[in-house]
Amino acid sequence: MHSLPVSPSGINTLINIMSRFGRNLETESKITHNERLEFLGDAVVEFLTSIHLFHLFPSLEEGGLATYRAAIVQNQHLAVLAEKLQLDQFMLYAHGSDLCHDFELRHAMANCFEALMGAIFLDSGIEEADKVLSSTLFKGEAVLHSIWVHYPLHPIQEQEPHGDRKWIKSFPILTKLSKFEESIGVEFKHIRLLARAFTDRSIGFNNLTLGSNQRLEFLGDTVLQLVSSEYLYRHFPEHHEGHLSLLRSSLVNNRTQAVVCDDLGMTSYAMYSHLKTELKTKDRADLLEAFLGALYIDRGLKYCRTFCHVCFFPRLHQFIMNQDWNDPKSKLQQCCLTLRTMDGGEPDIPIYKVIECKGPTNTRVYTVAVYFRGRRLAKASGHSIQQAEMNAAREALMNSKG
Repeated sequence: MHSLPVSPSGINTLINIMSRFGRNLETESKITHNERLEFLGDAVVEFLTSIHLFHLFPSLEEGGLATYRAAIVQNQHLAVLAEKLQLDQFMLYAHGSDLCHDFELRHAMANCFEALMGAIFLDSGIEEADKVLSSTLFKGEAVLHSIWVHYPLHPIQEQEPHGDRKWIKSFPILTKLSKFEESIGVEFKHIRLLARAFTDRSIGFNNLTLGSNQRLEFLGDTVLQLVSSEYLYRHFPEHHEGHLSLLRSSLVNNRTQAVVCDDLGMTSYAMYSHLKTELKTKDRADLLEAFLGALYIDRGLKYCRTFCHVCFFPRLHQFIMNQDWNDPKSKLQQCCLTLRTMDGGEPDIPIYKVIECKGPTNTRVYTVAVYFRGRRLAKASGHSIQQAEMNAAREALMNSKG
């Protein structure tokens, strides 16, 4: 069951904060608690975990990688890592009953670990954050630590460590992709990685790409999350964790990724076993994520940052102007808050309940119903609980207009 307990005054504060544009230069925040660092550290931990799993399990598909990652980054496990570092001995918090219960304390410790990772990333870079995470994960387990940190290169890189551009003239698809490189101003050392980013799973295994782009999508998603989280943290100093999350959602959602994909003409390079007349928004977003994954493997984080600075971050101004961050759940809640009783009591808010869950982990479909004052407004499905909740809120808003 999920709800967002925000008062009308809270809505006004939210809209006020979210109407503010980012600073041109990096600006230090005056917010003193660690929630902004948690926001950044969460992206850092997820990124680093994804990189290691991606390389250590080269034959594992996206669903398996996501399952392993979830086990490592869940709060229960992060609290264990915090305990290894004895972070509870250094935490500063107001005296009260909140942290007297073990659950609340361990949740605070998990948040503290994320904040620590965010701080290390800002102070010393991603490499140092990786060292701290790795040593904490496998403290006292030298063999496992060695395996974790000495992961292999991508199979395409292992085949030809010095690059594979010599094959461009031998394969028409590589020749075509070299034109794409010219259009974006980036030259891949391993152009077969770029080819793999545009290869759908329907093509099947081949010796040129050594597989499809599905695993690269997994990697590209976490790269985009990290780069966008870092940018928002540095340039929106007045925004709290929730505000930063709303901005990031508008920046990295499928719709925005699909627009970037179209702007760069990526669809004309996509390879499918059968010709597709038109790619869906999700398909185009997947292409963009796979490209980012390939770019990271071939050129590193610096190139990915530059790509996002050119193709994503300039769109933030328009997103803020149009209130694109104001998603269907927020809009539905604002509608419900206007119906509060005249006696000034606590306002009723929409309640979301998962009513059905079908399918295996990597293709699971959730069905969520949204209720207001005990009455069901709508129900909808999605591949995550959050997506299903958004779809249910959107349906409820459409029904109210009818």
